[in-house]
Formats: sequence, structure tokens, C-alpha cells
Amino acid sequence: MRRRDVITLASGATLAWLPFARAQQSSHKVWRLAFLNTDSWESEVQRALFEVFRDELQKLGYVDGKNLVIERRAAEAHFERLDQLANELIALRPDVIVAVATPAIAAAQRATPTTPIVMWGVSDPVALGFIKSLAHPGGNLTGVASMFSDTFGKSLELLHSILPAATRVDVLGSSSPTYKPQLKEAEAAAKTLGLVTIPISAPSPDDLGHAFETMVQEKCDALFLLAVCRA
Repeated sequence: MRRRDVITLASGATLAWLPFARAQQSSHKVWRLAFLNTDSWESEVQRALFEVFRDELQKLGYVDGKNLVIERRAAEAHFERLDQLANELIALRPDVIVAVATPAIAAAQRATPTTPIVMWGVSDPVALGFIKSLAHPGGNLTGVASMFSDTFGKSLELLHSILPAATRVDVLGSSSPTYKPQLKEAEAAAKTLGLVTIPISAPSPDDLGHAFETMVQEKCDALFLLAVCRA
């Protein structure tokens, strides 16, 4: 992820919370913010994300350790831990919870129907049932969506123009709940170009070695990486 992407993420999440924050800024309360992540906080990308996010909050007058407490949990790619981590954070009675990536967003939504949730890293929140519509999301969830599926057709067209002889394309994804709907979108786009898609899933980083071995066995000509691979 480039720095620009990190800034977009952090700014989007901060702005989504901004109306709530400004309305309460005059009080002397110490606000509690929960942050749920599917990845590890030790990764360079996640450290950069959190630093930018914290800096943006500080510009608004919310200083971690002064009038703001940030509670963080990370599943380190073990999605089965997310429900427990989300419940731990909700038990701390946060004023808002930020959830990064689809599995974390789903876990946060299961954990609370009332605490405001700011989402990031989801491709289609309407299709996944997180919100009712982009114009009127309803419920306790807001944030930003990437809508990556809208670009699948163009991405595959670009791949086809670069490698016109390629006919078998591996579509690599993870155990994320967005993998199947995004796979369908990719398959439909590939079909219009006369491409054969070979779906291969790597549920965790430890499975990538086996996934690449399968690609070789399937004699794939190219790899199409879904946006949800790390989500």
C-alpha cells in the first residue's frame, strides 16, 4: 500500500467520525476509540496507517493519552479470532470502533448494534449487507468503500492486451467473505474476453506456497489478484 492510500484510509475514517467528534469536543471527557484490524500491528503498512490516523485525530484536538484512549486489537490474519477481539473491544465501552477490512467489519457489526462503527477496506458494503444503501446506510455503520469490483473488467482487459496469448488466468483470493462475490465478477468479465479462470484460494499467508504450486500444475498463463487477498 502506498503512502497516498494510507492517507486516504486514515483521512476517510477520521472524517467519518468527525461530526461525532466535533459535537463533543468542548467537553472534558476522555474519549475511548477501539481499532480492530485483521492484519498485524507490526507490519510497516499498519504502523503507517495508525500513525497517520492518530496524527489526524490530534489535529482535531484529540491526543492519545490525554483526552483520548485508543484500544487496539489485531487478528494477525487469524480471522477466527475476530469475534473474540471485537467482543473484547466492545466490553471496554468505546465511543466508536474503527474496523479495517471486511472480516473485521463483520465481526464489529456482530458485536454491537449500537456503538458507531467506521469501516474501511470493503469493496461493496451494500452487497455484503453491511448497509442498506450508499446514500442511506442506516444502522450504526459508516465509512468508505473501495468498490474494486467495478474495475475488474478494465483490469482484465489490460491484462489481455499485455498478454494476448494468455488464455488461462488464475484468480487468487483468501478466505474473506468477499472472495466469492468478487470471483463471480472476475469470472463474468473474463468470459467476455474468452479467458478461462482458475480459482485458487489461499486462506492464510501460510497457504500461499501451496497456491503457487497449484498454479503451476494448472498451467496458468497469468495471475489476477483479487483485492481481498489480504483482507
